[in-house]
Amino acid sequence: MSLTPPSSYPVRQPSLFSTEAADPSLADLAGLLAGPGEVVRMGGTARLAVVVGAAWRVHVLVAELGARGVAASWEPTGDGRHLVRTAYATTLAPLATAWLRGTAKQAPAGFHLDGRRLRLWLAAAGVVDPAGVQLGLGPADEEGRSRVRAALAAVGLPAAFVEPDAGGPAYRVTGRRVARLAELVGDRPKAAPTAEWPGAG
Repeated sequence: MSLTPPSSYPVRQPSLFSTEAADPSLADLAGLLAGPGEVVRMGGTARLAVVVGAAWRVHVLVAELGARGVAASWEPTGDGRHLVRTAYATTLAPLATAWLRGTAKQAPAGFHLDGRRLRLWLAAAGVVDPAGVQLGLGPADEEGRSRVRAALAAVGLPAAFVEPDAGGPAYRVTGRRVARLAELVGDRPKAAPTAEWPGAG
């Protein structure tokens, strides 16, 4: 008897780093901090916030935060963008401890990325175009960028740095690695336009 499964039942092996590899967790929110997200402390609590440029990103991020038990609100910033932020919560304090040096944000030693973290980063600050995908960074994140870049490379996404005067700061993934990114971040959220999600076109 053949042990080969019928072609109508393809075997799919999820990547160890993909969105399917684990349940959503608060640790996934480090993906927002790898990008333009910010975290602030207040006593034994912390709050995450990120400014996004399109309404669909608000819907996706609020849903993703809710899936992790984190309530979030949003408001317009006055310049056509939107501020998404959580309430202060003790459950977010470990992220602040890991990422803050004083009041400055910096990726911690040993920082790593996986599909769920990348999905949040992409939803907050990913820009898809015919040549690749650009993952936006915070304007004052210089100290931790090398660790974020190393984390991208570790999951098969070596990326080029995009200078601020060229549309950054951001890391840019191009070529065949865009398919790798699409594999990691999973299916397009319903709120996201097809053209704004890798592999969805």
